[in-house]
Amino acid sequence: MNIEHLKLFIRIAATHNISLAGSELRLSPAVASAHINKLEADLGVRLIHRTTRKVSLTEEGKAFLPHAEDVISSIEAARASVGAGNAFPRGTLRVAAPASFGRMHILPALTKFLTLYPDLNVDLKLSDTIVDLVEGGFDIAIRNSALKDSSLIAKKLAPDTRILCSSPEYLAQNGEPQSPEDLNLHQCITLMGLDDWAFKTPKGQVNIKAKGVLRTDNGEAVRDACVNGLGVTISSKWSVYKHLQSGELVQILNEYPIATNTAIWAVYPSSRLLAPKVRAFIDYFAEYFGNTPYWE
Repeated sequence: MNIEHLKLFIRIAATHNISLAGSELRLSPAVASAHINKLEADLGVRLIHRTTRKVSLTEEGKAFLPHAEDVISSIEAARASVGAGNAFPRGTLRVAAPASFGRMHILPALTKFLTLYPDLNVDLKLSDTIVDLVEGGFDIAIRNSALKDSSLIAKKLAPDTRILCSSPEYLAQNGEPQSPEDLNLHQCITLMGLDDWAFKTPKGQVNIKAKGVLRTDNGEAVRDACVNGLGVTISSKWSVYKHLQSGELVQILNEYPIATNTAIWAVYPSSRLLAPKVRAFIDYFAEYFGNTPYWE
C-alpha cells in the first residue's frame, strides 16, 4: 500500500475534491484520480463516491479513514523520533477570513509568511459570511464568533476587545454619556441584528436596546460613520485602534466594560493529520499576534 496514496485519500476526505487534494500534493487531477483508483483496487473496495460537484466517502471509506490517519501519524512520529522532522509546507492553503479583519490584519502579515514558506500559495477568501469549511474546500478559517460546529477545532489566536467609542465632534455637540442608560438619549450606530448592547456594571449586567438614525451590515461602515460624527458605537479595538491613536475616536464609558467574551480564532476541520501548511499558518499568526496584539 502506497503511503502517498494514503495521504491523498486523507486530503480528499478533508476537501471533498480530488483535484484540490491532488494539487496540494502537486499531482494533476488525472494522476490523483489514478492514485485513488489504485488504492481502491489494492483494498478491493470503493472508498469514495464521485459526482460532478464533489466527492464523498463511502461507508468503507469512512471506516478506513481513521486507520489511514493512524498510519500517516505513526510514520510522521517515527520520522520525528530520528530527527527527520515534519514535511515542509507546500501547495495551496485555502483560507477564509472576515472581510475587514482579513484586509487589515491578515493581508499585511502574509508577506513575511510567504517569504518563510516559498513553496506555499494562499487562496484568501474575504467575506463576513460564515463559510462551510468542508463544503467550500477550505483548510482553515479565521473567525471572531463562537464555535458551534463540534466537528471543527478552534485555536485562539488573539483577544477581541470591544469598546464603546465616539468622535470628539459628536460628544462636543451632544455631551458624553455617563452611564449605559444615558445611551437611550444618544444616536447609536449599529450593525444589523446586533442592537442589544450589554454592559458590566457594579449592579450586574445592563442591556440597552441601541437605537439611532443609521444601521448597516458592514463593520467598517459603522466605524467610519462614527468617525464622521453620526453617533456612538461598539467596535473591536482591532478595527479602531488607529483612529483612537489619531484622536479621531475616543473611548467612552470606560468604567462600564462591554459584556462579551469574543476572540479571534483559527478554525479547521478535525483530523489527526494536520497538514504542515495549516500548522505553519496557525503557529505563525499565533506568534505574530502574541498574547497582547499591537491593536490592544
